[in-house]
Amino acid sequence: MTSSILVTGGTGKTGSRVVKHLRDREISPLVGTRNPKNDGDVRFDWSDPTTFEKAFEGIDAVYLVAPTDTVDSLGAMRPGLEAALAVGVKRFVLLSASSLEEGGPMMGAVHAWLRSNAPEWVVLRPTWFMQNFSELHHRDPIRDEASIYTATGDGRVGFIDAEDIAACATALLVTSSFKNTDHILTGPEAISYDVVAETLSTQLGRQITHHRLTVDGLADRHQSQGLPEEYAKTLAAMDGAIAGGSEDRVTDSVLKLTGSRPTSIDQFVQQNMDAWTQRTDIKMRVAETANL
Repeated sequence: MTSSILVTGGTGKTGSRVVKHLRDREISPLVGTRNPKNDGDVRFDWSDPTTFEKAFEGIDAVYLVAPTDTVDSLGAMRPGLEAALAVGVKRFVLLSASSLEEGGPMMGAVHAWLRSNAPEWVVLRPTWFMQNFSELHHRDPIRDEASIYTATGDGRVGFIDAEDIAACATALLVTSSFKNTDHILTGPEAISYDVVAETLSTQLGRQITHHRLTVDGLADRHQSQGLPEEYAKTLAAMDGAIAGGSEDRVTDSVLKLTGSRPTSIDQFVQQNMDAWTQRTDIKMRVAETANL
């Protein structure tokens, strides 16, 4: 059936998964993207007010993903949020982060704005994604160097699968029982990067090493890979916060919102083994296939 749900960032890390979860429920959301290509896509760009009218027309609920090209999330999103309210959008589900308190920087400011202005709002505050290991910055060093580089020390994180975030967002977009609040989302256990490395080593059958860098050393590594100095320092400082215990917690929010237990790191690694397949192994598979 056709839905009155808009998913902004609809082709991104969590947005694409929210779209899939909605479609699995036989709901066809409008997929907001800067570059629409498929049926059901609509052009949506927080920086382009001309895209708002068509995107929000007939919409009751929106999954909000902040633009990634600015730290002033509220400044970038406010015109769009006001346009949504003006045409009767009622429910807003915002993707934020466990480290961002209401009223704080970036999505924290959007969180506070929603409390003051939106009829129905929920803020999802997930901790670090498991996909950091399989799709983002840790993937290539794991695959090519058998290494993970952090400045987290013994700090622990309740790593969460983006699929579980999407499941929570989907439940909140469609439920008739709704409460204005925020939810910190974690996986089932808080673990160190040493444990992640051990899990990968066991599953992949080769030693994966967690290299413990200093915060300054990690910032230098980020810069050597092309990141701007301030951004590199900010990312490294986040690792330092983890070392100090900022993410050492576990919540039951995923279970409460979805009725299912969140994915464990063991399950996640088992489900994503191909992400860390070494290139030599890929070449061997191609050769073997060609000789069949």
